[in-house]
This record gives sequence, structure tokens and C-alpha cells, in this order.
Amino acid sequence: MLLFQKRFHEGLVSGAVTLTFRRWDKPHVRVGGRYRCHPIGVLEVDGVARVRVRDLTEDDAQRSGFDSRAALVEYLRGARDEALRADTALFRVELHHGGDGDRTALALEAELAPADVEAIAEKLARMDAKEPWTKKTLALIDAHPRVAASRLAAKLGRETLPFKVDVRKLKKLGLTQSFEVGYEISPRGRAFLAARAARARRKR
Repeated sequence: MLLFQKRFHEGLVSGAVTLTFRRWDKPHVRVGGRYRCHPIGVLEVDGVARVRVRDLTEDDAQRSGFDSRAALVEYLRGARDEALRADTALFRVELHHGGDGDRTALALEAELAPADVEAIAEKLARMDAKEPWTKKTLALIDAHPRVAASRLAAKLGRETLPFKVDVRKLKKLGLTQSFEVGYEISPRGRAFLAARAARARRKR
């Protein structure tokens, strides 16, 4: 679980907040991990790095939900009496909102009308406009369920973070589900793939 004060919740959900800094002795999260954040759903970690207070920037502050670097430093000092030193160690955690949970209502809708199948196909076609990727990504997830995103990305010769961004697009359509490690094709996704395969057979 990752805890955030209520004032950060809106930014986490909208994507305005994509960083947090923690004064941990050791990392409590890992890249690719998904952590419950009540009541907004799930947060997925994209990066973890060890930094010092002197490394903090104004951009870090904005991405963490603060108006200024000074406000971020004051927040990190918290209720402790001592001021933060320039060499005080912090963990810099990059993250994004991963939805309401691993099994969304949309992902569980396995009864697709022909119009639903056509609508999904049109959205995938738009995603493929510049470079086709949706079909092979869905096939890869289908063949390798719950395999780490880094390993899946490597199989396609891609960087991990852009790959994960694309998988999130598929999840928004309800075609995939995310787990603490890797992904699976959702019931909705399986229904769509079956309908697409049946249509392809009819065209032969």
C-alpha cells in the first residue's frame, strides 16, 4: 500500500502528480509494482531512484503536487525538528494511477454485440495508425500471462516504459488486466479476440 494525504488524490487520478519523495531507509516499492491507495484505487510504480535533497528541482516539486521546491522540502521535513540537510537521502518514486483495481467492471463484460466488436476494432485501428502494435501486443500478453513488463517489452525489442504506456491504452478499452507482475487478457479481451478470429475465418 502507498499512502498519500487526501490533497494529492485528485492530482494522482488526473495524472498531474507523477512523483513522490520518501524518507525511507530502504525502498518499500519496486518498479512495475501495483499498490493500493485508498480510496482512489491502484498506483503503479514506473521508477525508483536514490537521490539527495540537493538534487530536488522545481519540476520535481510541480510533479509532486507542490507549488515550489521550498514547499516540497518543508513537507519532507514534516513534524521532525531538524531541517533537512542538502545530503539527506530520499527515494524518488515515479508513478501513475493504474485505475480502480485489477479487475474493472468493463474488463469483465464478456458479452459483446457486433457493434461493440466494431467499436473496439475502430479504436485499435486508430491506435495502429502510425505503427501497428496492438495485435502483436495482445498476442504477446495472451501467450505470456503475468510475465514482467520488462521481459515482454524485450521480446518486442521495445523499452519498458513506452510498452507499459501502450498496455494501459489496451486496459482502458477493457481488453487487459494488470497484476502485481504482468498482465492477462481480460474476459472482454478474450471475447473480442474470439469475435475477430471468427470474422477473419468467414472472410477466407
